[in-house]
Amino acid sequence: MRLMLFGVTGGTGAQLLAQALAAGHRVTAVARDPARVPVTDPGARLTVLPGDALAPEAWRHAVAGHDAVLSCLGSTDRRHPTTVYSRGTRNIVEAMRDSGVSRLLCLSSAGLDTAPDVPLPQRLVTRYVIRRLYRHGYADMARMEGFVRSPAADGTVWTVVRPPMLTDGPLTRTYRTAENGRLERPKSLSRADLAHCLLTRVDDPRTHRAVVEVAH
Repeated sequence: MRLMLFGVTGGTGAQLLAQALAAGHRVTAVARDPARVPVTDPGARLTVLPGDALAPEAWRHAVAGHDAVLSCLGSTDRRHPTTVYSRGTRNIVEAMRDSGVSRLLCLSSAGLDTAPDVPLPQRLVTRYVIRRLYRHGYADMARMEGFVRSPAADGTVWTVVRPPMLTDGPLTRTYRTAENGRLERPKSLSRADLAHCLLTRVDDPRTHRAVVEVAH
């Protein structure tokens, strides 16, 4: 497949890029700083395109011809509001529509919606620590999810993937998923397994227009 990736300089995005290339896919990686793209020997199957999800003029015409777009966009700024999830995803969807590309997978967070069976201590930490610490990011993730579900994104075959706390653990390929449902007691997930989940759901019709929870 031909895949376009955003957010490849982050932890999950780097894993996704490596796994996509290892699986034989042709990849276009959009990065604000191409020097930070973590591939030392890109070969013919990787095109690195300088660009920012918030400034689509540099990359929007390159979307055409891809089979899917995968977004690992994120923000490390906890102090200020962000639009990287919502505005970035809107820009991607608009470029996809103009180019005739429909398949989109993007990252959100399980912290947006805590299941009632999560142990009380974990619920309290999520509500009073995690959500406050990452409140700007969570607010924008919620806006992103609202957008992809809205009529403004009609024609987009989207999948939103919600992981729990992420780790730098190894690729195990052993994790649980739930489409438009809840996982029982999600705890953590390695970024490598999150990338694997994203990559293997590109052509999975069960995840079309679905929110997927994933955890070990």
